[in-house]
Amino acid sequence: MVFWEEKSLEEMSASEWESLCDGCARCCMLKLEDPESNEVSYTSVICKYMDEATCRCKEYENRNSLVPDCVWLTIDTVESYQWLPKTCAYRIKAEGRSLHWWHPLLSGRSETVHEVGISVVGKCISEEYVHADDLDDNVIHWVEH
Repeated sequence: MVFWEEKSLEEMSASEWESLCDGCARCCMLKLEDPESNEVSYTSVICKYMDEATCRCKEYENRNSLVPDCVWLTIDTVESYQWLPKTCAYRIKAEGRSLHWWHPLLSGRSETVHEVGISVVGKCISEEYVHADDLDDNVIHWVEH
């Protein structure tokens, strides 16, 4: 048996936790929250530190100091992020479901998340090119949460 099947999120080591990320970068998409309904909407705008070709943060080690509201998934926070995509391995694991076949831990290849269209590769634009007032114009509906 493999660690992601036999261990709970709480039991995972730091390296196991990190490897659970499928590299889709959907959590790095800018989101809007309706103040009345608390409904979260995803936009096609991505953090300026995201490498759009690899779906990896260019400033991963410094991300929380550079972007104070950057998503930092921990065992204490993962269950409170109801807006996480249904495809997110952390959410899947927290809900007791099995990882998708295309997850790099199962496929053995980091590219499968891109090949099946789960990642944001080719679907987003950096926040450097979008004015904050225009985020509403960039709401998308292809991320289920």
